[in-house]
Amino acid sequence: MNLLSFIKNILAKKSLIKSMARRELASKYAGSVLGWFWSFLQPFVMILVFWFVFSFGFRVQPTKDVPFVVWLTAGMAPWFMFTEIISNAVVSVVGNGNLVKKTVFSSEILPVISILTGVFSHLIFLIILFGLMIFQGVSLSFYFFQSIYYFICLLLFTLGVSWSVAALNVFARDVGQVVSVLLQVGFWATPIFWNANLMSERVQTMLKINPLYYIVQGYRDSFLYSKLFWDYPYQTIYFWLSTLCMLLIGSYIFGKLKPQFADVL
Repeated sequence: MNLLSFIKNILAKKSLIKSMARRELASKYAGSVLGWFWSFLQPFVMILVFWFVFSFGFRVQPTKDVPFVVWLTAGMAPWFMFTEIISNAVVSVVGNGNLVKKTVFSSEILPVISILTGVFSHLIFLIILFGLMIFQGVSLSFYFFQSIYYFICLLLFTLGVSWSVAALNVFARDVGQVVSVLLQVGFWATPIFWNANLMSERVQTMLKINPLYYIVQGYRDSFLYSKLFWDYPYQTIYFWLSTLCMLLIGSYIFGKLKPQFADVL
């Protein structure tokens, strides 16, 4: 079974994965004056821009007594981690053709490296979120530990998607462009800037088909609303079934196409 063999390879090569992830992070800001500071400055400026536009331009009001900038950042954190990982994963195999052509190299670890680099950016996002919560007077509670659960949810779902797009992009380079368009659509189809509870029940049901809805809402429940994931039993079951299917599909596609990577690259 591809999924089990992939997991075994990942665990067996965890040292190599960490080493390659560190090297990729180091090369990301190599030669820049500000260096690692960009990893903090870029998301912080982006949050400020969105906050200014929606708070002062569209005059969006606080959601359930939570300052809009905090509510927005809590929803943006998982989405932008997902976006960064998928954007990097889609070119991970194509961009490492010299390694993929080596018969002893396990190319299925390449999307995992994209995930590790995305985790670093995500931690920066969470630091900004905590800072905003303190600045805006939003109290912290032990419920925020539940975000670890949703973080794991995000990692596993993203891994399945990453394997799929990374493998398909080797044979059809248009996949990268399609993924970019889908991420733009998904950004507005996921309740990041707007409250899904303002929609009708029918619309909410349609939105919940998107697994990222579960994660985005989960982050807000963990940091802002003190709600537990088992308060949504049907959504939780649906999410894990979707994630398992995505992992199986992703590992199958990657495993099926992997023997032909070297010939195409």
